[in-house]
Amino acid sequence: MVIVAHDLSDTLERNLPHFLTVAGKAHGEVIVVDDASTDDTPDVLKRYKAENEHLYSTFLPQAVRNTSNIRLAMNIGAKAALSKRIVFADITRPPLCDEWLTGFANGEVTAVYSRLKHGQPQVTHQLFDDLQEATPYVLKAECNGGLGHRGRIFRFRRGLYDAIAVNKDQSTDIIKLFDHHYSAMKRFRMCLKIFIKNMFA
Repeated sequence: MVIVAHDLSDTLERNLPHFLTVAGKAHGEVIVVDDASTDDTPDVLKRYKAENEHLYSTFLPQAVRNTSNIRLAMNIGAKAALSKRIVFADITRPPLCDEWLTGFANGEVTAVYSRLKHGQPQVTHQLFDDLQEATPYVLKAECNGGLGHRGRIFRFRRGLYDAIAVNKDQSTDIIKLFDHHYSAMKRFRMCLKIFIKNMFA
């Protein structure tokens, strides 16, 4: 799993153990890329690394200036990954149960949606046959600073997800879809396209 974090020490403290538990059960790894944080993020990562063999961390120095630090950080994390399958996860959306990770082995591209219903976790995996089919979902969810997929309403129908998995040899292509800045009208058209596709699927 690859996670990008910027000034999220409290969130890391709270949610990173959930990712590490799931990764440990799956004999996987968690790679956290610190995007030039100015808070206690480096200290939190250092402490967790000392306690967990499944955690690897690296960082972008503050001197780095890039068109998208998010995409650069994701590329660094993907290159550091040993697995042939990479899950790009959001530290603000921790796994609710072990099934969160199990479905990622299926499909060329796989997105996971999770929620609590009556206090019980519900996890759904959406499988895409190829990157082209997944592209509008990723673009909609990850445009304008990667904040789109943190919404809580109509996540599935609007193409919003918690994490997404691809084969490592496709990671560069899917990372290109993150952190684009679109107008409100273009975001609306993407949302409408996804909604119509799901209605008639």
